[in-house]
Amino acid sequence: MKNVLLFIGFMFLLIGTGIWVSAFLISVREYDQYFELVSSQNLGTPLQYSAWELGRNFNISFIVLFFVWLPFLDYGLRQKSYPYLRQKLSYKGVKRFSRSTSRSLYERLYALVFGYFLRVNQKVGAKIGVWFMKLETFEHVHLLTKVLKWVIIPFSLTYFFTEFFFFKNNILDSMLIGVTLFFYSNFVPDLPAIFRRKVYRDERDAIYESLSRYKTYALLLFAPFFILLLFCGKKITWKTTETFHNLKSLALYACFIFSVSFLVLLIFPISLGRAIESFCVPVYAILGYLTHLRVDLII
Repeated sequence: MKNVLLFIGFMFLLIGTGIWVSAFLISVREYDQYFELVSSQNLGTPLQYSAWELGRNFNISFIVLFFVWLPFLDYGLRQKSYPYLRQKLSYKGVKRFSRSTSRSLYERLYALVFGYFLRVNQKVGAKIGVWFMKLETFEHVHLLTKVLKWVIIPFSLTYFFTEFFFFKNNILDSMLIGVTLFFYSNFVPDLPAIFRRKVYRDERDAIYESLSRYKTYALLLFAPFFILLLFCGKKITWKTTETFHNLKSLALYACFIFSVSFLVLLIFPISLGRAIESFCVPVYAILGYLTHLRVDLII
């Protein structure tokens, strides 16, 4: 009798959820029409979906629906899913799979980074020991994978679901851009190393001009462009004593990324959701740069 009642309740809840989803999609279409009407006729700033009357009702009903579903989900997990998974998986098996996945990611990333720096050093004729490059790559990739696992992934999931449920924005593209920026920023302080010279000057430095400040930091901000020129055989004669391993360079890099992010991602009229998106993407870059400085014991 209990199972029959549970089945009937589940079916009614499933039908009700289907009706709710259909009504939600209709409300989103109506909100788009309302937004276009207010914007086209200059009737003021359109309300966010969460502040719009119908949208506010759907947000409340979603919370109610979630708590109604909770007992059924709990019952399904405890009575059905958990016993099945317990037979198929063990804690040791899950742990072994997690370690294997992390190890595979680490090895691929290590090979990619080490191969890049090895080719660059061969290209510029730098006499850096292979053992030293391997040690540097190991230290940076090791901390990078830990930060990715414990900081970037939770931050990305929180960012994605917050934007989706509260602002109805699909920010998957900007989230992927942010993760890419995190990886890139982990190594950006070392990218201009091919244009670095000793603090002291000798006769060989006479052919190099003393770089102005904007040229020096252009090497940091537009490093991929200069490296592309290098691989195309267009080696420039710029040399700098700046190492970019300091908080001043981080601040300049952060300001640059924030400026680009606001110019590219911020859409007028400005909404809170889009402003948060424009702010969060540069956070990935800052976290990447800070991770690099942490490995080099700058912070």
